[in-house]
Amino acid sequence: MTRYCSIFRRLLSRESPGEEADEEEGSAPKESSQQESQLKGIVTRLFSEQGFFLQMQPDGTIGGNKDENSDYTLFNLIPVGLRVVAIQGVKAGLYVAMNAEGYLYTSDVFTSECKFKESVFENYYVIYSSTLYRQHESGRAWFLGLNKDGIVMKGNRVKKTKPCSHFVPKPIKVCMYKEPSVHELEEKLLKSSRSPTMNSEERARSLEQQEQQQEDSTAEDGS
Repeated sequence: MTRYCSIFRRLLSRESPGEEADEEEGSAPKESSQQESQLKGIVTRLFSEQGFFLQMQPDGTIGGNKDENSDYTLFNLIPVGLRVVAIQGVKAGLYVAMNAEGYLYTSDVFTSECKFKESVFENYYVIYSSTLYRQHESGRAWFLGLNKDGIVMKGNRVKKTKPCSHFVPKPIKVCMYKEPSVHELEEKLLKSSRSPTMNSEERARSLEQQEQQQEDSTAEDGS
């Protein structure tokens, strides 16, 4: 893990191929590039301690995939603040977001629900928490997480000490990104009619119902 951290730092400190090419071609292309691309981020895969790579399918469904070579496991990790990132699927072009109920979904526009705090945990895994929502009483953060079946979990049920929240970024390359324009949540709802983005929520709700039924069945058997 310490090796990953050093590689990650070297990648971010290194100039991108686009910048090197600009230097060779002259100062004018470099100035144009700087105007269009202002943020240095990475294309990466996020490997969960549960044994899955985070995946975003073309319809916006988020989940886990054990195929390391799948293009759907590629994400743009774009810095949008101090230790705050946007997580965007490379193929789908959608942003990972968490709503006020703790459910993960995908958005075609960048909103405040698309911002995640990136922190290195004590075991050197990386954890991602919503910058907007947390537990009201305790103040505990809501985290991005995958369960043992590779299904996304409700953020308020994910604990930072558990494997479900632990990820290892596996950087592919450094890229330059335009700073995402922040849209209001109401504006996002008006612009987006993308119902498949809620597939992850529906799967999470279905899983909760199944767990509740199992608990009820166990309680009945015990009585």
